[in-house]
Amino acid sequence: MSVFALLIMTGLACSQVHAEDQAQVHAQKQTEPKLLIVGDSISAGFGIPVEEQWPLLLEQKLRDRFPQLTVVVAAISGDTTSGGRSRLPALLERHKPDVTLLALGGNDALRGTPLSLVRNNLTAMIAAAQESGSDVILAGMQIPPNYGPAYTEGFRTLYIELSGSYNTGLVPFLLEGIAAVDGMMQDDGIHPTTEAQPALADNVAPEVIKLITQP
Repeated sequence: MSVFALLIMTGLACSQVHAEDQAQVHAQKQTEPKLLIVGDSISAGFGIPVEEQWPLLLEQKLRDRFPQLTVVVAAISGDTTSGGRSRLPALLERHKPDVTLLALGGNDALRGTPLSLVRNNLTAMIAAAQESGSDVILAGMQIPPNYGPAYTEGFRTLYIELSGSYNTGLVPFLLEGIAAVDGMMQDDGIHPTTEAQPALADNVAPEVIKLITQP
């Protein structure tokens, strides 16, 4: 057998092994998926009993379809994209998620953090998660217009732009159907109520399902 033929056969064998490895990873992703939620007080359940917080409701909802699903909540009240960026590498190494939900940025906006810094932090987190083998979902936030139209609109579209550039899943506004609805927000006007938790889970669930089941 010629060296050329041997190289071809070796390449085909390696390709077959790679394809089998990918199939095995995909099968495990569908049967034993792990979702990592990196967020702030909205994901940490500020003011909400633990058993009624939306990440737990999401886990319960998705387990009807994925019985072995694990949801890891790595959310800290007051956290920013800078904090999430510093925490994420260790979280990825420890939990090895199939899907990573990045639900940060609201506290950055409330502090008037430059959009360029928010973008850089989110971009770094997306890259770190994707390089680890995890799919990514961005959970967008929106802020009141009193921050000025340029900042308000720039912040809103930031998540959409990053999702398009880096091919991530997207929840355009995590509080969609919640923020302007009576009884859905606590008195501070920032945190969802207990009644809003199922809606938060419903907002996130379709993107999680899509990424878990995609080839």
